Amino acid sequence: MGATLLPTSSPPRLATYFHVHLVSDSTGETLNAMARAVCARFENVLPIEHIYALVRSQRQLDRALGDIEESPGIVLHTIVDEKLRHILEEGCRRLDMPCIPALDPLVSAMQRYLGAATTSRVGAHLRLDNDYFNRMDALNYAIGHDDGQGGQDLDQADVVLVGVSRTSKTPTCIYLAHRGVRAANVPLVPGRPVPEKLFTMKNTLIVGLTISPDRLIQIRRNRLLSLKEHRESSYIDVDAVREEIVYARRLYERHGWPTIDVTRRSVEETAAAVLNLLHGGHGQVEVLG
Repeated sequence: MGATLLPTSSPPRLATYFHVHLVSDSTGETLNAMARAVCARFENVLPIEHIYALVRSQRQLDRALGDIEESPGIVLHTIVDEKLRHILEEGCRRLDMPCIPALDPLVSAMQRYLGAATTSRVGAHLRLDNDYFNRMDALNYAIGHDDGQGGQDLDQADVVLVGVSRTSKTPTCIYLAHRGVRAANVPLVPGRPVPEKLFTMKNTLIVGLTISPDRLIQIRRNRLLSLKEHRESSYIDVDAVREEIVYARRLYERHGWPTIDVTRRSVEETAAAVLNLLHGGHGQVEVLG
């Protein structure tokens, strides 16, 4: 454990960094998400993540314990196999490090409530069931209907995201697809007409994404720099960008589409707002700042 200075105004504040070891017998995604969610609750804390996924043998576990010994910290795990759990917990006890079975409290509470036994099958939550295939179908749909493609069956979407360029439409659609939501997106491009089908769909939620002009220009400039494009254009012109955003907002208002402001929102937060709209009905307008 140590400390490093953060570049803030006087007086300087120290940021604590520490090692967190995530040991999973599956993909590790659940454990990783839980660890990040918990660490986000602490200010000036910088976790150094060590991820050990698909740990299903003692050899793999011994290798992880070796790394843990070299970089002392907190150990979180979702190991199901009793033998491997015992080896990991005993190893951490020997090293005098906290070893936390991340899912155990929730599993125990649900077991008491349901009065049902749990399974010890590794990766049980990743079985190839209907939900899995629905997610794959939704992902294929999102890819096939990105940036205005596949307009002929746009009405098969659960939700269509509409917005000017660089408002996180594509990553939000991909994130929603992983939740089993069939999401398409349609860009608003100056000089290009909006697909007429958007105005006739009855059973599909249409959501407008908006953003502040300053933030949008910053994102677009970074995009051009990544492409090694240094020419000035209307793409990053202040007046042109403002005109795009005003046009988009008026379009959303004219058709009564729910609107989400993505200026200070992550993709996950935008997707969560879309899911709320899907679950709460199509008539609600939700503007997030």
